Amino acid sequence: MFDVLVESGSHKEDLQRKGTFLLGTVIIYSVLIIGLFVASILWYEARLDAQNLELVTLVAPVPVQQQPEQQPQEQPKPTTTTQQQVATRTELISSTLDPTKVPEKPSTVASKVPPVPPNTPVALGRTNTDPVGPTGPVGPPGAGGVVGGTGSGPVVKVDEPPPPPPTPTPKKVIQSGGVLNGKAISLPQPAYPPMAKAARASGTVNVQVLVDETGKVVSATAVSGHPLLRQAAVQAAYRARFTPTLLSGQPVKVQGIITYNFVLQ
Repeated sequence: MFDVLVESGSHKEDLQRKGTFLLGTVIIYSVLIIGLFVASILWYEARLDAQNLELVTLVAPVPVQQQPEQQPQEQPKPTTTTQQQVATRTELISSTLDPTKVPEKPSTVASKVPPVPPNTPVALGRTNTDPVGPTGPVGPPGAGGVVGGTGSGPVVKVDEPPPPPPTPTPKKVIQSGGVLNGKAISLPQPAYPPMAKAARASGTVNVQVLVDETGKVVSATAVSGHPLLRQAAVQAAYRARFTPTLLSGQPVKVQGIITYNFVLQ
C-alpha cells in the first residue's frame, strides 16, 4: 500500500526564484515605459521647433485711384483795345515846362487852349483832346501824376472844434464838528441794556458819527466806553438828526462825536 513514498521538500527556494523573476520583469517593463514616455516628449518638442509659428496676415491690396490728367490751363489772352494815341488841339501852344520854347507874345491872361503834351503826337482839330492810355501809377502828394495816372493834391486839414471842458464835479467836503450833542435836532437816549445792569456797568460812551448833507447819520462807531454799553449807544446814534451844515452856501458832510452817559440807578 505504501510502496511508493513521495518525499515533499521545502518550497522556499522556488518561491524566492519566482519572486526574483517577477521583480526583474516589473523593473524591465517600468524602464521601457519610462523610456518610451521620455522619447515621446523629446519627439513632440522636436516637432514644435520645426513648426512655423509666424502669423501671416493677409491684407487686401488698396485700390489705387487713377488721378485724372490735368488739362493745361489756357492762358488768358491779352485784350487789346483801340485807344487814341494822338492829341488834338485847336491851336498849338507849347508847354510852359519846356525851357527851349519861348512864347512869342507874353500875356497876363491864360489861354483857354491847353498846352501840347510832351512826347505825344499832336494834330490840329476842332476839339482839345488828350490821348487815352492805360492808367499810370499814382503820383506823389501834391503832384499831378504821370500821363494816364491819378494824382493826389495837398491834404487839407480841417480844424475840429475843441471838446467842451469837463464839468467839474462838486467835491463833497467832510467837515469836523467836534462834539455834536448841541447841534442835534433829535437825540434819542439809548436804552440801558439788562446785561449791563446785571454787571453794574456804567460810564460815558463816545460814538463817532458821520452826518450827511441832509442831517442824517449814515455811519456810527463806538470809540470808547464799556463794551456792554457800546451797542446800545450806536443804535441810538443812528436815530439822531442834525441840522444841515453849510459851507460857502453848499451843504456838506460833518464828522463828529456823540457822547452818551449811562448812569446806573
